[in-house]
Amino acid sequence: AGGTVARTAHFALHRLVLNADSVTEPGSVLPDGQHTPQALFGVSAAPAVWMGALVPKRWAKRAVTRNTIKRQIYNVSAGWEASLPQAAHVVRLRAEFSRKVFVSATSDALKCAVRDELHQLFSRAGQAAQERVAA
Repeated sequence: AGGTVARTAHFALHRLVLNADSVTEPGSVLPDGQHTPQALFGVSAAPAVWMGALVPKRWAKRAVTRNTIKRQIYNVSAGWEASLPQAAHVVRLRAEFSRKVFVSATSDALKCAVRDELHQLFSRAGQAAQERVAA
């Protein structure tokens, strides 16, 4: 549901701003008499930066590669958390890392390539946020 904030060759960063005012209490009655559905999770009064990783089998065939990419996403995003706005973020793998270049399912070369591209992704997201504030 969130819009795309930044893209690189292999990744896209999506963001959805969550505010506690727009969330109704689960089980409460709406003005038209219907009950609200049970929420999967609640939004607290003090919003935080939420991070998710989406690494489909289509782009990373081996489970070990998908898990390695997810670990890199969470590790790199932890360093950028202070510069991200209070919202739910999802990093989505949108293209395959060539299996001809990265022969091993998990290698230092693959980890470095993923980390470098994630740093580019988060820096682009930060630049886009600064441009929006300046405008």
